[in-house]
Amino acid sequence: MKYRAPKGTRDILPAEAAVWSHIEALFRHAAARYGYGEIRTPAFEDVQLFIRSIGSDTDIVSKEMYDFVDKGGRRISLKPEGTAPVVRAFIQNNLQAVNPLTKLFYISPMFRYDRPQAGRYRQFHQLGVEAIGSDDPLLDMEVIMLAISFLRAIGLKHTTLLLNSVACGNCRPRYVEALKDFLAKSHDDLCEDCRRRYTDNPLRLLDCKNPACKALLQKSPQISAYICGPCREHFDKVRKGLDSLGIAYTVDPSMVRGLDYYTRTAFEITHDGLGAQSSIAGGGRYDRLIKECGGPDLTGMGFAAGLERLLLALEAEATMPARRIPCSAYLIALGERARINTLSYLYKLRDAGLHVEYDYLGRSLKAQMRAADRLSCRFAVIIGDDELERGTASIKDLAQGSQTEVQLTALVDYLLQ
Repeated sequence: MKYRAPKGTRDILPAEAAVWSHIEALFRHAAARYGYGEIRTPAFEDVQLFIRSIGSDTDIVSKEMYDFVDKGGRRISLKPEGTAPVVRAFIQNNLQAVNPLTKLFYISPMFRYDRPQAGRYRQFHQLGVEAIGSDDPLLDMEVIMLAISFLRAIGLKHTTLLLNSVACGNCRPRYVEALKDFLAKSHDDLCEDCRRRYTDNPLRLLDCKNPACKALLQKSPQISAYICGPCREHFDKVRKGLDSLGIAYTVDPSMVRGLDYYTRTAFEITHDGLGAQSSIAGGGRYDRLIKECGGPDLTGMGFAAGLERLLLALEAEATMPARRIPCSAYLIALGERARINTLSYLYKLRDAGLHVEYDYLGRSLKAQMRAADRLSCRFAVIIGDDELERGTASIKDLAQGSQTEVQLTALVDYLLQ
């Protein structure tokens, strides 16, 4: 029997993993510049954490979570998103006592039982940040700017920032009632999921991708007409902050986030080259989540980006970064005596920070030269018995085709230069 990776998962092989590492390094750098520290939470949590935070009526909880009962009788879920585990860790470890404004970032696999398709897997990976402890609209703007700064750093250009206010607990109920009243006569024309959402979670209707539902909702009431004064003032300040920085955005009244905990500011960043599934990053403010999870009455703001979708966007722009670290040299030892006596130089070169390859297959000089060319090595360093007698190495510049002889004692300095 040949075993295969489970459906909806895949192996990240070395060439692609190098790209992942590059993107993750750029994200770590961007987060550090904005003052965010890394947090790593467990791969699984108590299922009630996600039911309470995300919402029992969301598709994530009702259809997509990998939840199970462990051997101790505890109901556990692999984490489907990153914010709730960070909030749980924030509360459990009393992080507000360390800093009144806690700024955290994470890079982690997530799990959802979803229909596999391009850029969407059952195990996927997210990069995200959370800032907890301030309701300042300028913090919303900082989180949005961090997302934009990161996307620019990895080379993406064809992106669009969508912005909306999804109201608060005071004004959202009025909008929900208006939306239900509008759709009451068309209830039977809604898709099966939206008929359920109509009763359980009406805001989710705005996120439906069904063409018939989207057509019905085009003339629905807009949430902007129902938000309260404080929500409107908050949203206006976020917009003015972005305007002052020259950041282009589109206010999209139909844009809602897929999780129940969002309040006030919500945003998505889409990419022009990804078709219908165009979202590559998104987030928003969650002013009730910490308290609902048993913590203090603090507000938060964050975003997450899907690594797989970022890779698709990079491919669409043909800006995929190099998939491997360039090889500095291929060290070729000719003869058994040379193989033993050149090992010290192999490790000296590597310890000096150079990427140096070596043959462990007993291949001929010609085959090793082909290997050096295939790996795009800059130099081939050839050491045989004659070179050992002279205390030298023959160095062939594979880019220029020239060859020179260098003293073994100067080999490391020569290649470094």
